Amino acid sequence: MKLPFLPEEEGGGEADYSSYIYGFFQETLDQMTDSSANQASKRRQRRKAKDGNAGGNDGEKPGGVVKKTKGLTEIITSLLFLQDQEKSDKAESDRTQQEEELLFEENHKKKERVMLDYYSKMQDHHGDLERSDGVRKRKSRAATAVAVAAAVVADSSGQKGGDTGPVSGPQRRLWVKNRSTAWWDQCNSADFPEEEFRKAFRMGKDTFEMICNELTSVVAKENTMLRDAVPVRQRVAVCIWRLATGEPLRLVSKRFGLGISTCHKLVLEVCLAIRKVLMPKYLQWPDDESLRRIKDEYESLSGIPNVVGSMYTTHIPIIAPKISVAAYFNKRHTERNQKTSYSITVQGVVDPNGVFTDVCIGWPGSMPDDQVLEKSALYQRANGGLLKDVWIVGSSGYPLLDWVLVPYTQQHLTWTQHAFNEKIGEVQRVSKEAFARLKGRWSCLQKRTEVKLQDLPVVLGACCVLHNICEMRNEEIDPELMIELVDDEMVPEVGLRSVGAMKARDSIAHNLLHHNHAGISFLS
Repeated sequence: MKLPFLPEEEGGGEADYSSYIYGFFQETLDQMTDSSANQASKRRQRRKAKDGNAGGNDGEKPGGVVKKTKGLTEIITSLLFLQDQEKSDKAESDRTQQEEELLFEENHKKKERVMLDYYSKMQDHHGDLERSDGVRKRKSRAATAVAVAAAVVADSSGQKGGDTGPVSGPQRRLWVKNRSTAWWDQCNSADFPEEEFRKAFRMGKDTFEMICNELTSVVAKENTMLRDAVPVRQRVAVCIWRLATGEPLRLVSKRFGLGISTCHKLVLEVCLAIRKVLMPKYLQWPDDESLRRIKDEYESLSGIPNVVGSMYTTHIPIIAPKISVAAYFNKRHTERNQKTSYSITVQGVVDPNGVFTDVCIGWPGSMPDDQVLEKSALYQRANGGLLKDVWIVGSSGYPLLDWVLVPYTQQHLTWTQHAFNEKIGEVQRVSKEAFARLKGRWSCLQKRTEVKLQDLPVVLGACCVLHNICEMRNEEIDPELMIELVDDEMVPEVGLRSVGAMKARDSIAHNLLHHNHAGISFLS
């Protein structure tokens, strides 16, 4: 039996359609009842005509019709019940889905507000640092904010249909490898022996503490939502240990429980901080009062008046650079060691205590000492009158200038010249021994380093500053760390560049011999 289509009427809906179905089935039932009754009546009439019995069975009831009517009624009732149940289930499902969507939206908004509040606080707190550090650190903080936002969005996606409880605050989501910091924790302990600490870091605990206090304002970092910041003492220790031992970064990483890239970054950051904060305090040209003291000490040592510094140039081995490789090729070291060598130069002037008062770092190793001197800022300042009427003593690798005093280099020397060379050699030894302590204390200068060529001057400058701090604070160097410097000296093509300086040197040599300052060791 096929149901007809519901006629389109105004106001028709689901309730009208149910009534229509019920009415349709009721009408069909009535028709079936009438049809059955008519058929029964016809059968009785035929039976009466056949049997001639006018008083036949008039009371026959359509029993089949009753049974069919009852079955159809049950079917209609079941259909209507199923339809009502389906409507109820659909309404319940819609209500549950709507509640879940509302809870998810509310939870997402809470997490978004937490992330925005954190990022706003981070911007406010690091505003000054952002302006001073420039674009690099702004990009770093932006990357951090993006990571936080990604974590919040990922968490929000995972919350849908799940945990809809209250938000207690942002949680760390960045995976960090667990590394042991047992060695550093032991060194950082108050019970760690002073001698062991000095042997490890080339300085005592007090000096190390002073350096940390000086650098705190520059190197200190704050904890973030992603990870805890490395403490200042550990940052400084990583840098000093790396400079002192020259260990590969992979070993430094294991020792301090930090990543290799983190250790490399810390070394450069602390070296930059040393140049910015400590170099102006501990490596500078002496003032007038200090110059008078330096002159007196050098004259007491050698008998030569008006000496304000001893100058020396050493070479630091490097890995062959990718550009201008010929400029950094060190021919003298290559021939002596029978191994291809590349280097950069460090020129330094020291006072009688071996403290650097001027450094010039980074010129290629193929340049002789006189060319390095001409490229230095000291040369420019001397030409401007800074070193008028004073001397800086140099080796035979430097030219004789109005302010640079060097030994005699001809083959046949007079007694006067020999005596002068002997005394000027005592002044030269001050700077050479200072460089020997520099390289011995900071072993990274004795081997080719992993630091890039463009970053190397910052690292070497930090070594010079740390050397000065140790010298000023009387930090003795372990005799086992001392090395013998081997730097080949090349006599300049034009060694005599000032007639006045030639006469002054002859006068000094004459006075040394005839005033009993020269001694007689050259006669033995």
